Amino acid sequence: MRAAIEHHLLYSGPRRLFYTGPMFRHERPAKGRFRQFHQVGVEALGFAGPDVDAEHIVMCGRLWKRLGLDGIALEINTLGNTESRARYRTKLVDYLEQNFERLDEDSRRRLGTNPLRVLDSKNPAMQAVIEGAPRLADDLDEPSVRHFEELQAILRVLKIDYRINPRLVRGLDYYNYTVFEWVTDRLGAQAAVCAGGRYDGLFEQLGGKPAPACGFAMGVERLLTLIAEARSHTPPALDVYLVHSGVDATQLAWQVMEQLRDAGLSVVFHAGSGGFKSQMKRADASRARFAIIIGDNEAAARRVAVKPLREQADQVTLALEEAIGLIRGRRETADVEARKLKTTEL
Repeated sequence: MRAAIEHHLLYSGPRRLFYTGPMFRHERPAKGRFRQFHQVGVEALGFAGPDVDAEHIVMCGRLWKRLGLDGIALEINTLGNTESRARYRTKLVDYLEQNFERLDEDSRRRLGTNPLRVLDSKNPAMQAVIEGAPRLADDLDEPSVRHFEELQAILRVLKIDYRINPRLVRGLDYYNYTVFEWVTDRLGAQAAVCAGGRYDGLFEQLGGKPAPACGFAMGVERLLTLIAEARSHTPPALDVYLVHSGVDATQLAWQVMEQLRDAGLSVVFHAGSGGFKSQMKRADASRARFAIIIGDNEAAARRVAVKPLREQADQVTLALEEAIGLIRGRRETADVEARKLKTTEL
């Protein structure tokens, strides 16, 4: 925001921008939460309506699809405008002060700096106090309610599932109206994958001309952790790891490799030295569906041994054409089952 003010980025009208780069936090590290991390952020400056809030949410949802991620849920809330939030803040502080003895150390500290963050406490001992707190929704004025309802109407048209979380707040006082988070249960205590919201008063607070603004940010390392976790549960993409040992066996293996690829199968040909045991370890680590094994006996018979690596089944020795048929059939079956599972999850 300081850069936008200093360089007059809104001189010619509203702007849609993004940034990426290293960030640093002075907090305790956790899974997917490091001292230094990299962040990607998106900002829409000069746009006042809930349509831009929805645009950011849609952008994130499309990204999860492009990355093949599921299990990420959308939570939304509204903090109202500045006047609504100020009224609510007074009520909340009064309530928390009356329950001061029940607050943990972290909540007592937040009471004097940003009392709304008390509502975001994950401490189980704090949940009863939080549940009894006044609700911001009771202090919203008509413009705040209308903004939030229009946002929800857009999300419903786009069939984007969401949950209203009345305890969802931001850690900084300049946020207003829409706040949202995409959350998952696959990162331990660090549930948020991406967070954003509207901060219409920030330009003016920093000395610029009043201008509405909305944005979101996500940590790259946390996102990579999710991608790695998702891929560990996906069917292997590699069909065959080709194991071979012996002069005649290796010569045949080269021919087999090309015939497998001609049949549309993906193949990794073992390169370098190593006996059958070490090669089979490499085959298993490759996440291939099958190992095709060629030794002196197979070379003499012009046949190949086929060992399933991702299912409980016996190793068999077949003519190459039969082996190709077996592997292609198993791959098609696995793909159909994967599509059925994905449809069921959706």
